[in-house]
Amino acid sequence: MKRLIAILVAVLCVWCGPTLAGDPGARPNIVFILTDDLGYGDLGCYGATKVRTPHLDRLASQGLRFTDAHCTASVCTPTRYALMTGQYAWRNTHGGAGILSGVAPLSIKPGTVTVASLLKRAGYTTGLVGKWHLGLGEGLTDYNRDLKPGPLELGFDSAFFIPATGDRVPCVFVEDHRVFGYDPADPIQVSYQGKIGDEPTGRDPGVKLKIQPGPGHFDTVVNGIPRIGFMTGGKKARWVDEDIPDTLAARAIRFLEANVNKPFFLYLATHDIHEPMVPNSRFKGNAFRK
Repeated sequence: MKRLIAILVAVLCVWCGPTLAGDPGARPNIVFILTDDLGYGDLGCYGATKVRTPHLDRLASQGLRFTDAHCTASVCTPTRYALMTGQYAWRNTHGGAGILSGVAPLSIKPGTVTVASLLKRAGYTTGLVGKWHLGLGEGLTDYNRDLKPGPLELGFDSAFFIPATGDRVPCVFVEDHRVFGYDPADPIQVSYQGKIGDEPTGRDPGVKLKIQPGPGHFDTVVNGIPRIGFMTGGKKARWVDEDIPDTLAARAIRFLEANVNKPFFLYLATHDIHEPMVPNSRFKGNAFRK
């Protein structure tokens, strides 16, 4: 990760410095895909045989493959902090060196130079689609209000994202500063301290589950899946896990099509294959489907 960030920052410096007032056509469009929880050996271009990854293999054949990579943290929040800031996550003095909950405040201090803010200064339209997991707001996050500071305060022009991660509450998307599909008549409450509301948990006898609870995943059941943390409310806004990849792909395509005639940077942070693993029905039982 350190080498990747160093190379990315070096490339951005080369691009951004001389082109701030130059020809917009000289600025290449950038799509940065961060896939969660993809291992080094899970792609065909790195030797995987049990699954097929033809599209990513094609990208690799047309570009560069990293064959000697190192990282200081292989988990969610620290990886994203390092990518956004170019800093070691363990040097983060604003909180967030570990894996954040779904109610943690923003772990990057507003005003910090990020990849998004750097590119925005260089004339790029910047967009986030996918998993954020860097905290929102100040203090405990209140999902019934404007969720800021957040991605828009760190250089993104638009954002459609999972606030924490798929196995943690709240199980809702956020668009810019608000919960997507929010219903004020059904306010959202989130707790990582103890149960709230009367919704079933993964520990309740007889509760119908799509997957069985794993370590730490015993709390509120959403879409038949026990999560980390408790939530109540927001029923119209809750995602369907099987549809998350399609939802994020559609949002990414919308961003690309809206900005096709100008330099853009899309940070696409996909969530599959992170737990909970609940693929869409068209993929079930067929790991080799293209």
